[in-house]
Amino acid sequence: MNNNNSKGKVTVLGIDLAKNSFQLHGVDEKGNRVLKKKLTRKQLVAFIAQLPPCLIGIEACGGAHHWVRVLSEWGHTVKMIAPQFVKPYVKSNKNDAVDAEAICEAVQRPSMRFVPSKSIEQQDIQSVHRIRSLLVGRRTAQANQIRG
Repeated sequence: MNNNNSKGKVTVLGIDLAKNSFQLHGVDEKGNRVLKKKLTRKQLVAFIAQLPPCLIGIEACGGAHHWVRVLSEWGHTVKMIAPQFVKPYVKSNKNDAVDAEAICEAVQRPSMRFVPSKSIEQQDIQSVHRIRSLLVGRRTAQANQIRG
């Protein structure tokens, strides 16, 4: 798979993440669309591996930190954007292809704020904190129920 076609080379790529299929939207240095694809999980890894290093934008979600680590291994600059910052760039009815285009547009904005990526260890610590917070909330609720 070659990302170079008659239109140009992909310099910025927006990826809409999903469980099994991923929508990609790529533009060249002039902002012209040169790529619009839907790939499976396996195809995505193979495609990114052969793609020359570029800027990749993805929406921040539970699995996004994993994808930042995977995509960065191939030399790409990967940035996560909070979904509420992508929404203003959606041009028409919401679907995966339109979301990928909006992500691609948003990641190029100079004033965009990005979500820092977390390592596996940081995600582990975060999950422990969330579990503890849930337990404290349940304990408080049970104590209030007993008193009430």
